[in-house]
Amino acid sequence: MRLSRDELKNLMKTKMMRAGLSEEHAEQTAEILTWSHERGYASHGAVRVEYYSERIAKGGITTNPNFTWKETGPCSGIFDGDNGVGYVVAVEGMKKAIEMAKKNGVAVVGMSNMSHSGSIGYYAEMAAKQDLAAITFCQSDPMAVPYGGTEPYYGTNPISFAVPTADERVVVFDMATTVQAWGKILDKRSAGASIPADWAVDDKGLPVTDPHKVNALVPIAGAKGYGLMMMVDIFSGVLLGVPFGKHVSSMYHDLSEGRRLGQMHIVIDPERFIGLDAFKKSMSQVCDELGAMPAAEGYGKVYYPGERALMRRDKAYASGGIEVVDEIVDYLRSDAIHFNRYDHKNRFAD
Repeated sequence: MRLSRDELKNLMKTKMMRAGLSEEHAEQTAEILTWSHERGYASHGAVRVEYYSERIAKGGITTNPNFTWKETGPCSGIFDGDNGVGYVVAVEGMKKAIEMAKKNGVAVVGMSNMSHSGSIGYYAEMAAKQDLAAITFCQSDPMAVPYGGTEPYYGTNPISFAVPTADERVVVFDMATTVQAWGKILDKRSAGASIPADWAVDDKGLPVTDPHKVNALVPIAGAKGYGLMMMVDIFSGVLLGVPFGKHVSSMYHDLSEGRRLGQMHIVIDPERFIGLDAFKKSMSQVCDELGAMPAAEGYGKVYYPGERALMRRDKAYASGGIEVVDEIVDYLRSDAIHFNRYDHKNRFAD
């Protein structure tokens, strides 16, 4: 079913408000969920609303959090989210990082005691739109086997970066350190589709194509992805004094409890290095040169990171709206806050 941007956003906002979230926090969360879904990241879009609504309704997200900000140096600080909704905590943390980077050239801002924050490319893009370069990463609950291991220890632990150019283009890269994010598998489940054999393994460590039989995800590029997911956990977990590795709280184990997740924003002012204008000009050149490169067979073009997402967004609106699974639309339009489907489930909501 296709929905307009406003309709999808308002349905999600209303549902989370009915669950107990404030209008301001529901508005911000729904905006980022819409930003994700319209770009083709359906796994981080409307499919998440029922889970958030159940956690909010059961007290696992603080609906009136007491945010605290502590500058630990001229270029560093920690934003404590008091178990507030992760989207808002990540936005507020990035606002602090942007302000600090503009003032002092560099900012390293950690966010602690927060809940899930969705597509982290949104937060990196916030900085790029302010003529800054940014990288952000966050930990997640263990669902990936380490290289050579048999049991999950780290999460999908995503990494994102974004930079501006001299024109309207913004380079936005966002990836999980697993071959695929769990949300993508969740999306395939909701669509009744299979998954590629290189996304995950079953309880015997063998490749699996049935999304309902997934026991663990696998890191990208073997040992390299394993090292990256460890790096993310160190910077967004160990460094911030929140639970790390296999101790990170489960998304589904107890929805009445806070998650205490960590996230880190690193923001740099290009003016302090090559100079802003020169940096943006070079980035436009990079995008132009990549786009002009002869494409390999089977590929129409070499795209800069984030370009295809905007193409998917524009195509969706040209086709009549954002495509959302009928079952999710029915839920969003229903009177139900949630159907008690996620509490006390395993790491894959089974």
